[in-house]
Amino acid sequence: MTKTSGMNLQQAVQNVLVQLSDTISQLSNEQYSRVCKTLNNSTIGQHVRHTIELFQCLETGYQTGVVNYEKRKRDLQIETDKNIAAALLTQLYQGLNKPNKELQLDTQYDDTANDIVSVRTNYYREIIYNLEHTIHHMALIRIGVQAVSVVQLPEDFGVASSTMRYRKNVHSNVHTA
Repeated sequence: MTKTSGMNLQQAVQNVLVQLSDTISQLSNEQYSRVCKTLNNSTIGQHVRHTIELFQCLETGYQTGVVNYEKRKRDLQIETDKNIAAALLTQLYQGLNKPNKELQLDTQYDDTANDIVSVRTNYYREIIYNLEHTIHHMALIRIGVQAVSVVQLPEDFGVASSTMRYRKNVHSNVHTA
């Protein structure tokens, strides 16, 4: 992957994280941390915390060479204080300008065994994973925002870029047919 590609990737992540930050800034802390029945009794803040902590795990893994998303902190302040979350979102996308490098991804799928699954990956691949994962959680956050507030979200909030391109192509083909 070229440096330009990495910069385009960084811009894509920045766009999504800024959109998320702008959205949570429109909520009160009470709305941000309110349990939502439509989110299976979780909160918007829990979904935001989860996405932030995965990026934090990647940043730690960049330094050590080993990424393990299961070792996230689960910091309750992130899920209850939207200002802390917004500051961390800004910090995350500003720190994504590192060059690509090989990494090891560790995970464990069996709670009763000590077997760790390790695979080779790289920094850019994990940024892409985190970006897609964030968009997925933003789709859930959209449901939560609609349940606790009247905040109007952008049409593309929580929608994958490939879905937006598909919708645009289908829409434009309908008008040209």
